[in-house]
Amino acid sequence: MRARRIAVAAACTAVAASLCVIPGASAQDGPSAQAVRTLATKLDIPWDIEFAPDGSGIFTERDTRKIKKIKGTTVTDLDTVEQAQTTGGEGGLLGLALSRSFATDNTVFIYYSTANDNRVSKLKLGGTPEPIVTGIPKNRYHNGGGLEFGPDGFLWATTGDGQNKPNAQNWNSLGGKVLRFDTSGRPAAGNPRAGSVVYSIGHRNVQGITWIGATAYATEFGDAKTDELNKIEAGKNYGWPNCEGNCNVAGMTNPVKTWPNSQAGPTGIALYKGALYIGAVTGKRVWKIPVNGTSLGTPASVFTGYGRVRAVAAAPDGTLWLGTSNQDANGSPGANDDRILSTDG
Repeated sequence: MRARRIAVAAACTAVAASLCVIPGASAQDGPSAQAVRTLATKLDIPWDIEFAPDGSGIFTERDTRKIKKIKGTTVTDLDTVEQAQTTGGEGGLLGLALSRSFATDNTVFIYYSTANDNRVSKLKLGGTPEPIVTGIPKNRYHNGGGLEFGPDGFLWATTGDGQNKPNAQNWNSLGGKVLRFDTSGRPAAGNPRAGSVVYSIGHRNVQGITWIGATAYATEFGDAKTDELNKIEAGKNYGWPNCEGNCNVAGMTNPVKTWPNSQAGPTGIALYKGALYIGAVTGKRVWKIPVNGTSLGTPASVFTGYGRVRAVAAAPDGTLWLGTSNQDANGSPGANDDRILSTDG
């Protein structure tokens, strides 16, 4: 094994440092498999996980269109979003953000696909969704779906190009963007263009989003070569379809980390105990990236035994939760059933 590590380390000089992972390093660089507990099994593509004030997990299931609650190891249904439609691919009931007054108003915000678009709605559980942002391009694939409250108090949504590449460079399209808006769907103060919810452009299929301090980081599916982690800044152009991964095109912003498509398929992301944790559905693992101030360290591969990891969330009790999606984008089953796991890290 030591000889193999030396060989791999030598080979790393030929590729970007951010892609190098030394075999056997996982045990030192991340939580061990023995620390992982199964909270729920026999789920159906748990897509996003948030936490209620009482510490229970609230999560969406993409294809059943259900919002569910997990308390301890007990799972209960909270609502079914009948207005959501699956796309036979990556669309359905996707992102979730809880109202800042959830304990009293029982309200959530959801990102989901309909017959005509992807949209964000406000939903009092048991009621009817009230759309606040509509017209996000929808297709079988490239539907984005991330939805989070940022530290600035605004909602941030990540969108895909809807399999129409020009959308990503078009400021008038909501496809291939990071969006930023208030709880009524109005553009957030400080957005780069007055009257627009668009915050950044040039994305192919953005997924998870989280923050280190006030700085946003988002994961993005590449096309045929490179997946990305991007530092999201107002008005920046992240290149798609002119660039995939790093490039030297004027006006385009390069990612801060990249992976070959086969190693990532980056999805959920969370800041946890001084590191970013990124789920990978293609690479069937989690990538851990140490954070030191404003610097990001070298990614290490952790949690490689659980299949396609989609949701990653830091829980209020100090644990890290993972949601697996062991079906592919077409709904074909994988080796393991979909589940939610937790670890002490």
